[in-house]
Amino acid sequence: MSNRTQLSRRCGPGARPAGGFTLVEALVALVVLSIGLLGIAALYVETLRASRTSLYRTQAVTLATDLADRMRANRNPANAYDCGDPCLAANGGNAIAVADLTDWLALIGAQLPGGAGGVTYTAAGAATPGAYVIEVEWTEVGQADPVAYQIRVEI
Repeated sequence: MSNRTQLSRRCGPGARPAGGFTLVEALVALVVLSIGLLGIAALYVETLRASRTSLYRTQAVTLATDLADRMRANRNPANAYDCGDPCLAANGGNAIAVADLTDWLALIGAQLPGGAGGVTYTAAGAATPGAYVIEVEWTEVGQADPVAYQIRVEI
C-alpha cells in the first residue's frame, strides 16, 4: 500500500484529524503553570522574610558592639554605665556614659522594631574582672516573644 492510500484512509470521511491541543489539555497546562508560579511567589516571600530577619540581627550586633567600644573608651569609673534607665549621673554614670547610653537607646529605637536595650554590670571579684552584659531586644513580625542579643564585655 502506498503512502498516498494511507493518508487518504486516515483523513477520509468520518476520520478525526490528528493534531492540536484540546481545551482540557490547555486548561491542565494552565493549572500546572499556575501552581508552579504560586510556589515561586511563596519562595520569594520567604526569602524577603529571612532577609529582614538577617538585617535586624546584623543591626543588633552592630549596636551592641558600638556600645561595647564606647565602654572600652570610657573606663573611668569602671561601673559608669551601670546607671539605670535612663542613665543619670546621680546613679553613678559620668557625663560621657549618660550621653553614650542616651544616644545608644535612641539608635536602637530608630533601627529596630520595638527595640529596647539594657546594660547590667557585675563587679570585679578576686579572680574575675568586672563585666557588663549588653542586651538588645526587638520584635520580629509574626513572633509573640521578642528576640534578644547579648554580649559580655569585661572591663
